Amino acid sequence: MEDLVDTDFVTKADPYRRELLAHCYRMLGSVYDAEDLVQETYVRAWKSYDRFEGRSSMRTWLHKIATNACLNALESRSRRPLPIGLGAPSSDPGDDLIEQREVPWLEPLPDAMLGGDPAAVVTDRESIRLAVVAAMQYLPPRQRAVLILRDALQWPAAEVASMLDMTVASVNSALQRARAQLATASPSSTEMSEPSASDQRELLDRFVAAFEAKDVNAMVKIFTTDAVWEMPPFTGWYQGPLDIVRLVDTRCPAEGPGDMRLVPTRANGQPAFGLYMRSGDEYLPFNLPVLTLTPDGVSHVSCFFDLRLFETFGLPASIPVGS
Repeated sequence: MEDLVDTDFVTKADPYRRELLAHCYRMLGSVYDAEDLVQETYVRAWKSYDRFEGRSSMRTWLHKIATNACLNALESRSRRPLPIGLGAPSSDPGDDLIEQREVPWLEPLPDAMLGGDPAAVVTDRESIRLAVVAAMQYLPPRQRAVLILRDALQWPAAEVASMLDMTVASVNSALQRARAQLATASPSSTEMSEPSASDQRELLDRFVAAFEAKDVNAMVKIFTTDAVWEMPPFTGWYQGPLDIVRLVDTRCPAEGPGDMRLVPTRANGQPAFGLYMRSGDEYLPFNLPVLTLTPDGVSHVSCFFDLRLFETFGLPASIPVGS
């Protein structure tokens, strides 16, 4: 009988795994914490499956368990910022780089982890974009949960109220406050507009060519006038093409053409790369830049120096020179 219960639970619960991962990631801002909380959700659900009476859907039940697990986790965890969210002014490329690995930085989420299964489609991809998830980190946890459940997952206020043991009025009030705060911190729809598919390919090709050649003149032409460059765990952030390119020119260990190699991937619904640095006869992981593109050029680059991400994104541990 237990085997039958296990099989029934897996069959009914498994289709929601990727959707729950996206939900927990929005709540926590960490791909690794989200994986842990999804695993915890399934363990809790499996242990109590014999008491699941079906009065709500399996999807609703799993999301309730996951949301409460996230809220419990957030009681003892700090929000996850990006450098630009720390409140300091933009940095001078000539200043010393300040590294703070003890800060729990926001992490990118591989698009591949979201999959394409229609049963697990969560929402429009704008709610998973890096800048939006970063802005969500500044909401109180319960407001964050209400915003995600109402606006990202499009659940009725009454269902959210039941899930979070709130009244419908308090859900609506929390949603209003969350939307207002998010509007001041997240990018506008204009800032989030993207080039056409062909223009995007051309811009990304130029980005790769300029960096792999370490062509500073070509780099300057890629960025928008107010572009931002940041590099967690380094606390500084840099604004404008000239400062960004000066930083890359003077601080990047690549000495010239052929020292960098970029491998395309995607994160948070955005183009990204595994950036490798040459070491002898191979290229080794260096950082993972996630790009925000606009019709006018690259407007934001967040370079993540957590090298665990290369394996998480399915990127090679090294690349032979000449391959």
